[in-house]
Amino acid sequence: MATIDAYGVLSEPMTLTIQRILPGPAERIWSWLTESDLRARWLAAGDMRPEVGSAFEFVWRNDELTDPPGARPEGQGGEHRMASKIVEFDPPRRLVFTWDESGDVSIDLEPKGDRVLLTLTHRRLPRRSMLVGVGAGWHAHLDILEARASGVEPEPFWDHWAKLRDAYEARIPA
Repeated sequence: MATIDAYGVLSEPMTLTIQRILPGPAERIWSWLTESDLRARWLAAGDMRPEVGSAFEFVWRNDELTDPPGARPEGQGGEHRMASKIVEFDPPRRLVFTWDESGDVSIDLEPKGDRVLLTLTHRRLPRRSMLVGVGAGWHAHLDILEARASGVEPEPFWDHWAKLRDAYEARIPA
């Protein structure tokens, strides 16, 4: 299987696509995407009803993702909440949900032998600063998912996120 670049790329203007190869099967990774208690260990909590049109809330507590959490950057709170709605729900292949008031996120899972290709696409981000922040955020969170799904301890979230933010600042064209 070809190596996948861990960094997100602009697949269209204002659209970020990022991929990961994860240990399978797809049903296992689907659980990490849709079950609040598992999702809270790599991204954000929030109960999700498995049906198109259902509203849910993401609850981020990034200080709780790793031990230690690293140095939280100034201006970043201990908790963040965001309303969302399921747009597509096709287990264990595709999940699409709205992102605040701007765009949507699709996550596709494709079995690759005993592994799974996860492709995340975040569409219609309204400005470059959001591309940079979302790029660093998804990258850091997916790194934690990869570590957790592989049974290894991830590096401190905030330290990793800060390095990635600088990297995405340099990678995303002005």
